[in-house]
Amino acid sequence: MNEFTYPDAAIVAGDECVFLRRLARALYGSGQNVGYGHNSCGSIFAEEYSRTVDSTTKTAEFIAKGEHLVASFGAENVGPTLLVFGGIHGNESAGVRAVRRVAEKIKDSDLRLCGRVFLFAGNTRALRKGVRFVDSDLNRHWADANVTRNAPDSQLPPQFSEDREQRELLEVLLPVIESARGEVYALDLHSTSAEGVPFATVGDTMRNRRFATRLPVTILLGIEEQLEGTLLEYLNNIGAVTMGFEGGQHYAESTVSTHESLVWLAMERAGIIAWKDLPDADYHAQVVKNATGAPEILEVRYRHAITEEDGFTMHPGYENFQRIRKNEHLADDRSGLVRAREEGLILMPLYQKLGEDGFFIGRRIRPFWLWLSALLRRMRIADLMHFLPGVHPTERGREVLRVDTAVARFFPLQVFHLLGFRKLRWTGESLMVSRRKHDIESPFKEKA
Repeated sequence: MNEFTYPDAAIVAGDECVFLRRLARALYGSGQNVGYGHNSCGSIFAEEYSRTVDSTTKTAEFIAKGEHLVASFGAENVGPTLLVFGGIHGNESAGVRAVRRVAEKIKDSDLRLCGRVFLFAGNTRALRKGVRFVDSDLNRHWADANVTRNAPDSQLPPQFSEDREQRELLEVLLPVIESARGEVYALDLHSTSAEGVPFATVGDTMRNRRFATRLPVTILLGIEEQLEGTLLEYLNNIGAVTMGFEGGQHYAESTVSTHESLVWLAMERAGIIAWKDLPDADYHAQVVKNATGAPEILEVRYRHAITEEDGFTMHPGYENFQRIRKNEHLADDRSGLVRAREEGLILMPLYQKLGEDGFFIGRRIRPFWLWLSALLRRMRIADLMHFLPGVHPTERGREVLRVDTAVARFFPLQVFHLLGFRKLRWTGESLMVSRRKHDIESPFKEKA
């Protein structure tokens, strides 16, 4: 058994008895008996635990400001690396509770790992308040300009609470990534305000697809490309294989259990632990399968972006993956009725005060198109797109193309989607289309 003690933690609840009961729940998790296997890949170590105490309330998570590294385990600088994030949004504490459960079970075992696992808490100040964010959304904070401004060696003072959070995260993240000598995987755990089936969000690279399709989850392609400045986009563009996971409704206990089981399965799929050595492997696989149902692959067709001034109010009763009709009255805002632009499946309808996404609309992708997309990418057809009439490379290389729509109007956007160009932005009369870096090959394998 690995020796472990919590650092001294301030009692932020007024009742010591309540505090002790919550501490016991944090230490013993769900109370299940778990057996552990062995292999010969490497030794286990625990570097650091944050001062976190489990919370059963819907308002706040007991966590120290700036204590982002919950735990790390594994053979140092050997094999693949898995980064797991919980609580990037402060009202989504289920991910933090899940990684603490995983950490407790690993540290109490003599489990041996063939790689490294790092478990992180995201927006610690927002978690303490039980709010999505304090000043600005931390999961829209990872554009290049913000990362440069909030780099650990930056002399610029933080402007917002999330600037400080980002700088603290970069201080612990960058050394981990720089020391990687194998593939790096990143898993970002989220939850939703609406009920519905859990699902994975995947940036459209072949490496991301391969990892996600090895897990028993429904996959949503293209949502990351609809958003600016997400943590996973930043990690993807520096070479990590990434996957987000919406594990259920914010405060449901089942969300914590689904998150925990997915983390164990991700460790196995990343090659950090063998299936035969995975504690309660069949149980964890069944938990995820029961929660997510039959795996499917979908794509995002539309994002309804909102601001606080819009007065957006979602109609009650919508759930993830509920079918909607074109022109269906979904919500209201200060301009009047908000209707569905097309038929499809509604995703992440917003039933909370803070947020920049009112809802998304998705649709299922036929297996043929996935096969064709994979074939075209293996043939590196995307590298030839700039030779087409009206398509031009940019200073950012072949990952970003400028499309003159007057000339290239005969090329439907689905062609660009097949090749991974899912992010679309208008600049004057031109359409800028971009894809994720490191679509097929990993930059970390060169360091192995």
